[in-house]
Amino acid sequence: MPDKTLEQDLRERAAALRRHILTMASNGQVIHVGGSMSIIEIMAALFFHFLDVEGKKGPTDHFILSKGHTVHAFHACLAELGLIDPGEFSTLGRINTRLAGHPSLKAPLVEFATGSLGHGLSVGIGMALAERLNKSGARTVVLMGDGELQEGSVWEAALCAPRFGLENLMAIVDRNGFQGSHAVDDVLPLGRLEKKWQSFDWNTHVIDGHDLGAILEIFNKFPSESGPTMIIANTIKGKGVPAVEGTTRAHYTTLSDDEISEALETMGVSSC
Repeated sequence: MPDKTLEQDLRERAAALRRHILTMASNGQVIHVGGSMSIIEIMAALFFHFLDVEGKKGPTDHFILSKGHTVHAFHACLAELGLIDPGEFSTLGRINTRLAGHPSLKAPLVEFATGSLGHGLSVGIGMALAERLNKSGARTVVLMGDGELQEGSVWEAALCAPRFGLENLMAIVDRNGFQGSHAVDDVLPLGRLEKKWQSFDWNTHVIDGHDLGAILEIFNKFPSESGPTMIIANTIKGKGVPAVEGTTRAHYTTLSDDEISEALETMGVSSC
């Protein structure tokens, strides 16, 4: 069973990450609120429990944010790790900033500059294969969006990973139900997604992506005895921001001061 103290610690981390994103959204900044907020619990568990991305305790693990537009959640993690100063949030998207609108190699811990969807899983497979050949013990995690799965390159990669028996590879799909301008089901439905990944010979799990207990339980089962792991995380777009939760607007928007205040009130705090 997951450690309840750990769960509470990660809930506090998740709340801090959401506050960071609300800070980025202040002053009328247009950001990808929805997808950044929907992955917060997953990011908290990855960066403050599961992955050793700085190689402090062993081999350096790899993280690829394939859905690069949700980089704000990643930047929030960098701030919580002490790798950037939260004061840098005000430079978001500006010329020469380290904090671009998608992962930039100028920022700490970025190994692959994503933004064009559909490439992260292929890159992650290459990293996982290299680490296995080196017998390093390092793990690779790729976080994708559900709209991203409409890219054919994802499924080419999906065929490849089991072929090489990459037990050190975990892929996560943030299934929040929305893409750029519409619901995923209104653009190109993904259908029986769990069955699809199972048919590609991935060890597939479906969880509530906001339930830290469920997230930790699955992470504790990694790696599987054979082959790569797929986690389909059902989430809510814009989770934690009542004004945009579960809406198309959440994808890329500004938040008013009142909407930010409402979100902070929902979290039980008064300021970012």
